[in-house]
Amino acid sequence: MKLTEIFSSKNLSKKDVGSRGEELAVRLLKKQGYKILARNFSVHRVGELDVVAMDGNCLCFVEVRARSRGDYGTPAETVSAAKRARLVRAAEVYMLKNGLENAPARFDVVEVYAGDRPRLEIIKDAFYAD
Repeated sequence: MKLTEIFSSKNLSKKDVGSRGEELAVRLLKKQGYKILARNFSVHRVGELDVVAMDGNCLCFVEVRARSRGDYGTPAETVSAAKRARLVRAAEVYMLKNGLENAPARFDVVEVYAGDRPRLEIIKDAFYAD
């Protein structure tokens, strides 16, 4: 199915756009050679990691951001400092729970543009843990 068909309905809710975008992001990551380890890993009172994957020997925490319009910047620009801090904390918990404290890791963002010309883009090292 083509991207234009997936996002063709003008009546999609934000949740539908997000769900479809996340599924497409996982497909793209797999196509690019990522090995998916977890999806929607939730940490109580902290937040959720959309996708946890391995890219070679690097542990990747992937935030999927879908936008149907570009009026307010790119999808990656919507990952606020507060959101980044929650993602870092959730990643720390994931690493501890899975014995991966010493694994090389990074934070990627998959941008999903769901508007008139749908497309996806992976941004590796989109931000760093401070």
